[in-house]
Amino acid sequence: MADPVSFFFDQHMPSAAADGLRRHGADVLTAHEAGRCGLPDEKQIRFATAADRVVVTHDEDYLVWAADFLGRGEAFAGIVYCDLDKYLKRPGRLTRDLVTLYGVFTTDDMRDHVEYL
Repeated sequence: MADPVSFFFDQHMPSAAADGLRRHGADVLTAHEAGRCGLPDEKQIRFATAADRVVVTHDEDYLVWAADFLGRGEAFAGIVYCDLDKYLKRPGRLTRDLVTLYGVFTTDDMRDHVEYL
């Protein structure tokens, strides 16, 4: 059986969404919990990849890093990019959409992939 996705939440993502995912059985680690707030995005992606965790973010800089990694042929665990405008006034929608992703995608599906929510 394929491994379910584990998540690494960027420091600016709402903790309520992480908690909601956890209630559905997902393995979630936040930048705050890992003591990684304020570190450069490249270090965050490398940390998440080493831990086989998909980065969840609304920071567009991660999209640039994903393209850079792919261009160099360097693997990364995956990125879920969340459009902030879409979720700002509806945080429950973010949790719902992440739970759906958790139920559909595997670790292998997300490797070297950016999923736009």
